[in-house]
Amino acid sequence: MFYRVFLKPTIGDATMNPGIIIGIIALAIIIVAIVIVAVRKRGAPSRKPEEEPALSPDKRKGEVAKLEEKKPEPQPPKVSPEKNVAADAVAAKKALEHPSAEDAAEQPAQREALTTDPAPGVTLDESAEEEAAARLKDARHERRIKRLRQGLAPTRGGLIAKIGTLFKEKKEIDPSLLEELEDTLITSDVGAATASWMITILKNALEKDELKNPGAVWDLLKEEVREALCVESAPLDVKTAKPYTIMVVGVNGVGKTTTIGKLATQFSDEGLKVVLAAGDTFRAAAVNQLEIWGRRAGAEVVKGKEGADPSSVVFEAVKRAEEIGADVVIADTAGRLHTKAPLMEELKKINRVMGKAKDGAPHQVLMVLDSTVGQNAIQQVAMFKEALELSGLVLTKLDGTAKGGVIIGICHEHKIPVRYIGIGEAKDDLRDFDIGDFVDALFMKEDGQ
Repeated sequence: MFYRVFLKPTIGDATMNPGIIIGIIALAIIIVAIVIVAVRKRGAPSRKPEEEPALSPDKRKGEVAKLEEKKPEPQPPKVSPEKNVAADAVAAKKALEHPSAEDAAEQPAQREALTTDPAPGVTLDESAEEEAAARLKDARHERRIKRLRQGLAPTRGGLIAKIGTLFKEKKEIDPSLLEELEDTLITSDVGAATASWMITILKNALEKDELKNPGAVWDLLKEEVREALCVESAPLDVKTAKPYTIMVVGVNGVGKTTTIGKLATQFSDEGLKVVLAAGDTFRAAAVNQLEIWGRRAGAEVVKGKEGADPSSVVFEAVKRAEEIGADVVIADTAGRLHTKAPLMEELKKINRVMGKAKDGAPHQVLMVLDSTVGQNAIQQVAMFKEALELSGLVLTKLDGTAKGGVIIGICHEHKIPVRYIGIGEAKDDLRDFDIGDFVDALFMKEDGQ
């Protein structure tokens, strides 16, 4: 019947519509599917959840007793360390319990030895705490030296490698060797005046027959470098004033704004409230860059209109810091060509205006230097020193130059301390300058000694 009514006329028609055939086939498939589902539902047995048999009171007591037996026995509480432990021991324990990212990267064996808990009931005595503190301090110092050594590799490959080659070629310590050594120091950007000073000391030691071998020369050179870097000055202590004001200067392209951003981040990490003054009003990119760093550090940025008077922006920044109770103000300034007198006069004006905004300001005038320029950095310091009372230096890009020896000449000739050095792009790679660590890393041999 279905065939006679629907299919036969359609099939016999030469002009049949293909859509009709497709629709009929689809309808048939749906009907078959409905039938299959209905059959499956009718044949499926009904299932009821099984009921758990009720427990008698005696059995219920037995089950409770079994659960009580499985409960773990309470462990005795760990005895806390004595309250009179040394301050450094307490700090070490806190560092172990809440390690920083740097501490967490220690070798597994070191970390296990530092964090092993005592057995239950055993009290850590003061000596054990102090030992843990000492080991942690040593581990941190080793990491610091290793990172510093990596950053100073280009400088060591320039200055120290040249001196080492000189000693290999000449085993005997004589005046001619010292003359060649002086040339090496000068060509390594230590500077002529500083090189002459160092060689004079070596010659006096040679005349006194104190230089028996190259090792003695190395030791004396190391002490001379340490002496050149030791400049008497008050430490940079931001807690001596509120707000503590820092003015940052330098020529174009040395990394002033980046240095300011890293300093602001470090101060913020220490819990200090920071205000940044966008004193480079002639370059819109500098203001934008400072704003980016400000957001990263959680510091407020005070800026003016493009081309505004830099002194007025810095003045407003200091007043804003006093208003909100900020701890530190860092003022950016436009890059200056140290040979342009009018531009240097503007820096003097900013310096005076900061003093009007707050008595004693600026508390620090930091000059940022690009280490890659070598002896030209010594000339830059000389020119800025005439215009401003520089209180500290920041040497950037030490990890990318063999001319890092310039730091020795700058400190010796100008008697200005180095406050920070940059040995990488990360914020932690701008670090406080430690003379002992620097000299040890600079003169470290390839075998690590």
